[in-house]
Amino acid sequence: MRRSDRARRVRVTVDPERGVQVTLPRRAPLREAAAAVAELRPWIERRLAEVEAARAQVAERGDAIPYLGGTLRLVREPGRTRAHRRGDALHVPEGDSAAAVERWLRRAAREEITPRAHRAAAALGAEVSRVTIRDGRTRWGSCSSRGTLSFSWRLVMAPEAVLDYVVWHEACHLRHMDHSPRFWALVERHCPGYEEPRRWLRRNAAALRLAVLTPTGPATTR
Repeated sequence: MRRSDRARRVRVTVDPERGVQVTLPRRAPLREAAAAVAELRPWIERRLAEVEAARAQVAERGDAIPYLGGTLRLVREPGRTRAHRRGDALHVPEGDSAAAVERWLRRAAREEITPRAHRAAAALGAEVSRVTIRDGRTRWGSCSSRGTLSFSWRLVMAPEAVLDYVVWHEACHLRHMDHSPRFWALVERHCPGYEEPRRWLRRNAAALRLAVLTPTGPATTR
């Protein structure tokens, strides 16, 4: 539980790494936190079950990572310091290669997302001032009032349709900085059937992370 000067009401979230979090307004009594958890218990339990299922999914990958709906097989090479892709194989350093794989995924995310964001903005008659790639774990994208679009590098671990939905979602904020009916109508116009990738992201968000990629022993989540 934490208190926040910015909070106007009690908020309950389930984070894949931090568990159940309750945010309270600074002066709210503690009993409001307990009441919120009690009221939301069925939802909390469902979300915790989804997180556990995602952790199991990550652990079962072995020497492979998801990439835009496909799979990249990890090939370990002694003496290698950087990850390099050749076809469906990602050649990585021997030992724990998670850091090298993450750096490669960040580069890949920039290469995949940046041109898509500019194309989406152009189709909307809008302009992007900058595209940034960040380490968002639950916030997959954002749009600033200055036209900066930011995205999580983890999106390249999702199917391509999911990545495209998030790009269109944030690009549409260049026209409507809210989630009004006009905004969603614009998303639907440019990304028909967006509800399915949106649902996929909600269900599978916790699995968009890397395991400790070691050559021996079971994988564990970071």
